[in-house]
Amino acid sequence: MATTTLPLVLILLTLIPLLTQAQKAPAPAPSGPINITGILEKGSQYTFLIQLLNETQQLNQIQSQLNSTSQGFTIFAPTDNAFQNLPSGAINDLSDEQKVQLILYHVTPKYYSLSDFLTVSNPVRTQASDKDGPWGLRFTAQGNQVNVSSGVVSEPINNPLRQKFPLAVYQLDKVLLPTELFGPKSPSSSPAPKSSKTPSKTPSSATVEGGAPAPASRKKDDSAAGRNGGFGFVVGFGLICMAVLT
Repeated sequence: MATTTLPLVLILLTLIPLLTQAQKAPAPAPSGPINITGILEKGSQYTFLIQLLNETQQLNQIQSQLNSTSQGFTIFAPTDNAFQNLPSGAINDLSDEQKVQLILYHVTPKYYSLSDFLTVSNPVRTQASDKDGPWGLRFTAQGNQVNVSSGVVSEPINNPLRQKFPLAVYQLDKVLLPTELFGPKSPSSSPAPKSSKTPSKTPSSATVEGGAPAPASRKKDDSAAGRNGGFGFVVGFGLICMAVLT
């Protein structure tokens, strides 16, 4: 009997420390809300993007929608170098509304893993899209490499910062410039040249039948003939009177 009791005691002595440690181990903390800023700050090269998200007030908007969406979100995160490589004034020249559109263009109202982009149907709507569907993105795949295109720039997707539903965040080395803001502008119609009207000149000379101006030489001849005819008539009339009186 003593031989049987000894192994049981040894087993109990072995289990007591394990049970004590199990009681002291903290329960896993419930997962809190997703911190988009924390994800970007962990990447340490998204200062300008975070600034734009805050400036346009879209960070809080997306953050709050994550708690209620059943589709999830996908964020394309351009690095600080991506913004610095833009032409001078490309961002500062945008209006407040256009900055909001630019940020929303980098967010899709659906969660996409990298493998989802291999079979996605183009164009993919973004948060900037309206009901008719512009402001879309296009994805192409070559093997396992996925490229995203805005129509102005094309960039490979290589580095997922987060890839877990309901949020995926992918690093981009270029800013996705939408054609609606940065595409070629349609040439503005140049105003039709004003027709140069030559002012009509009022003829200073008299006109003859048919509207043609009478030649100046003809007018002078007619005037001289009239004067000569009148003088001859006066002389002739005087001679006749003298003959009668004689």
